[in-house]
Amino acid sequence: MNWLTSPLLKARHAFTDRRGGVSSGAFAAFNLSAAVGDDPQAVAENRRRLLAAFGDPPLARLDQVHGAVVHEVTGAGVWEGDGLISATPGLALAVSVADCYPLLLEDPRSGAVAALHAGWRGALENILEVAVQKMRRSYDSDPAGLRLAVGPGIAGPCYQVDLELADRFALAGWAGAVLADPAPGKARLDLPAVIRAQALEAGLRLENLWFAGVCTHCHPAYYSYRRDGGKSGRQWALIVVG
Repeated sequence: MNWLTSPLLKARHAFTDRRGGVSSGAFAAFNLSAAVGDDPQAVAENRRRLLAAFGDPPLARLDQVHGAVVHEVTGAGVWEGDGLISATPGLALAVSVADCYPLLLEDPRSGAVAALHAGWRGALENILEVAVQKMRRSYDSDPAGLRLAVGPGIAGPCYQVDLELADRFALAGWAGAVLADPAPGKARLDLPAVIRAQALEAGLRLENLWFAGVCTHCHPAYYSYRRDGGKSGRQWALIVVG
């Protein structure tokens, strides 16, 4: 098993990649999603290995729908939405990605954490702001003290979108994240630039932001829905409440 970690976060966490598991074929080898056509037993073993490495914590995860619904949770289970927040010690939160961006938030003061799934829909609906406000209400979190780690995802030069979608981001105030594309009716979208702007707008400090800077589309160690034509496994971002 392999994963990235951020030097900003004190909580135990991981941004996994596709190496080290038992899945085969298009899903080789460390696929953590049971909803993409992989052998369920292989997925279960991959998940078992990951959680064992973290001491077998109870797991809260999502049935993701590409939106901005964030749930506050206190125990294990599965919720429909794209974000989880918790301050329950020992509880693990996880999101599943394969080009979309995984966001992990931590409040060092209260110990509360969040795991968020941000594709273009989640970014356009500003799921990060939703999570920050929920953490303020639930845990009295000060945005200036929050730390944000953004894992691997598809980089702007690889992320071609229709001009209509690019215009929606520009109208929302993130025109700087829209990049030129030589193809008619197309543009490129820099989601990390959007997320950085949203974090600063939400009150986080620049020194408390960390970006992995790894493109899933370019890097063969990661699953990429676009690169692999839709037949792809999923990596997880996981964080354990301290």
